Amino acid sequence: MKLSLSQADLASVDVDLLIVPIPGPEFVSDPTFKQLDGTLSGELVRIAKLEDFAGKKGQAFQLHTFGKLKARKLRIVAVSKDKLPTADDYRLFGANVARSVREYKSFAVYAPLAAEQLNALSEGFLLGYYRYTEYLTGPRKPKPVNGRGLLITRDKPDAGQRAALAEAVVVADAVNLCRDIVNSPPNEMTASALANEARRVARESGIRCTVWGNAEIARRGMTLLAAVNAGSDEEARFIHLSYVPRVRKKLPRVVFVGKGLTFDSGGLSIKPAKSMETMKCDMAGGAATIAIVMAAAKLKLPVEVHGVIPSTDNLINGSAMKPGDIYRTLDGKTVEVLNTDAEGRLILADALTYARGLKPTVLVDHATLTGAVMVALGQWRAGLYATHDTLRDRYLEAAKRSGEPFWPLPLDEDIRETIKSPIADIKNTGDGYGGSIAAALFLREFVGEAPWIHLDIAGPAFLSSPHGVSPKGGTGFGVRTALEFIKSYVGQAAE
Repeated sequence: MKLSLSQADLASVDVDLLIVPIPGPEFVSDPTFKQLDGTLSGELVRIAKLEDFAGKKGQAFQLHTFGKLKARKLRIVAVSKDKLPTADDYRLFGANVARSVREYKSFAVYAPLAAEQLNALSEGFLLGYYRYTEYLTGPRKPKPVNGRGLLITRDKPDAGQRAALAEAVVVADAVNLCRDIVNSPPNEMTASALANEARRVARESGIRCTVWGNAEIARRGMTLLAAVNAGSDEEARFIHLSYVPRVRKKLPRVVFVGKGLTFDSGGLSIKPAKSMETMKCDMAGGAATIAIVMAAAKLKLPVEVHGVIPSTDNLINGSAMKPGDIYRTLDGKTVEVLNTDAEGRLILADALTYARGLKPTVLVDHATLTGAVMVALGQWRAGLYATHDTLRDRYLEAAKRSGEPFWPLPLDEDIRETIKSPIADIKNTGDGYGGSIAAALFLREFVGEAPWIHLDIAGPAFLSSPHGVSPKGGTGFGVRTALEFIKSYVGQAAE
């Protein structure tokens, strides 16, 4: 279903369902509520009392209009206990509306909003409407509803409102693409399939895509990616997407690196069976990276954006990487592998070494890296590490605007001691304490002097049940914040 903007009187909107948000508990005095109540001969006030509707956030009631409005049904929804709802309120309201209108052929939402609020509402709707149904068949396959959704404004929609809706469509499409990739089963979404998806996106978005297989990965000296891939019958892939605007002046260059582990058995340090059930999501960082570069290109942002994705699965055969193995890396450092289930940081080490060679203004990685970050922060919030305080604050501000929760964590130098190896430069695990920090410090070894942000998205990238605007399964977490962060560079000279 597609959204469109339209100016109309609420009494004349010809749809199956009209949804009107009411901001705050003083709904009886709200002008729109009073107007509709008058048209419906006092029915709104009467039913609100019957339903104990108090205007609390999320409360709603619905009634038939019996021809007094063109809309067949009317739903009143409280969006906030405050008189001035936030962008997050409208984003969540949009998601909740979307989940409740899937069976309607037509609906309208009253949205006399400024561009920023309209953007959040539209984004929330398009994110909430998402369902992954690729592998459902027969009666379980939802029937497509070729309907229409209208956002009703009081005045003729202006250029700012139209641009806000258009941007929301691009961003939501990117998030939903990421969700689709993450939700795909691991027998289908292999490293080569992920590379093919990146190529498809590149063709459709007008961006450049370079893909290397095992031979080139070996020739380039990416020994850690090759080592993780050694236990698999599927070849690894190294993917580089680049969006470079055609302008003469030098632009900021933001490079995103995404962990593309298409399935993680743990290797010889094998995971328990239960822990493997959702390990198709271990490439959520790679999927987010594809989506970010695609959206930056479609939005035509005047910032150079690159996406770098090392991709393989982590399986077991006679050639598999073993605890105790030591590898000389692309960076030149030597790494002792003590736990083959700490493989994400290994493939990212090669990718970060490559990415720093692109001379980024800022280097950002997304990775479902550690269970430790979920122990610390829960399943809905990601950990954020940064080498510069101002960079950290800038990313957190972008996260706040996007409505995605992050929390800053320290690059604690004392924990650096726990990843020292007696026989190599570093080892890939610490002593079991501060596991997310130890992983971040391992990655920092490979970023050089590049200003760097590490995002451990292990919790919110894949959920066991819906939460906020996110569905069960792949969520596309991180895409919206990354795009907000890129936008913060618009109009600025390279640092």
